[in-house]
Amino acid sequence: MAGAANKKQKRADYRLARSQQDGATEMPKKKFYRQRAHANPFSDHQLEYPMSPEDMDWTPFFPAYKTDPEELPEATASNDAQIEQRQQSSMRQDVEILDIGCGFGGLLVALAPKLPDKLVLGMEIRTQVTEFVQERIRSLRAQHQDSNEFQNVSCIRANTMKFLPNFFKKGQLSKIFICFPDPHFKARKHKARIVSTTLNSEYALVLRPGGIVYTITDVEDLHNWMVHHLELHPAFERVSEGEQESDECVKIMTTETEEGKKVERNKGQKFVALFRRLEDPPW
Repeated sequence: MAGAANKKQKRADYRLARSQQDGATEMPKKKFYRQRAHANPFSDHQLEYPMSPEDMDWTPFFPAYKTDPEELPEATASNDAQIEQRQQSSMRQDVEILDIGCGFGGLLVALAPKLPDKLVLGMEIRTQVTEFVQERIRSLRAQHQDSNEFQNVSCIRANTMKFLPNFFKKGQLSKIFICFPDPHFKARKHKARIVSTTLNSEYALVLRPGGIVYTITDVEDLHNWMVHHLELHPAFERVSEGEQESDECVKIMTTETEEGKKVERNKGQKFVALFRRLEDPPW
């Protein structure tokens, strides 16, 4: 027990020391951010979330994209407080790419330079894993100060199953990635799967027409589950294999995630399916 407590303290000390470093270029060490592989999405994780997308301040996560105050309207006596609030939280553009359950951030840091004009966000429910990804991005930004790379990527701790519409407006996103999610093998646990009838409606809400949901797993049963539920949803249609194979993001998703690399090492199979958000029918 003493050894376990000592390891826990070492991890805490390491993370504290890194958080106090400004502009550290050394990449964080994953061994100091170990946590259980899965978290119960139905538990109370003491999360902070905005009441609505309009209340979300993205500037701490994408500081390089904060709107220049000079671009905002001048304050008047009647709206001075409102203008000041907008100046503090206004962004030049919205988050457009989302990685749900981003894990240790492999996909995020691979997508960022490939999509330099898009803001890429990872959502992760586990505290220490989120902290690792944030530190990883902070180091990459420090390493690429001259080129200003990786300013367009960030990670936030959140429970997507509960609070996705709190963060994103209708039609805000163009891509949603669901990579190697928890299979929840037992039938009584299927309600915790990240693809379901209810959740697919939320993905349809925040995804713009023509946007894509990317799914990948090494569990064939889960793959069939995701395909079945997304095919049944009237807002989605499956992308053809030809279009899927030519999508650069599919290649990145297949090779750059930590889980994907592990499956590759174990010579396992990867099951991929893409679904396009359809236009809403006329009322």
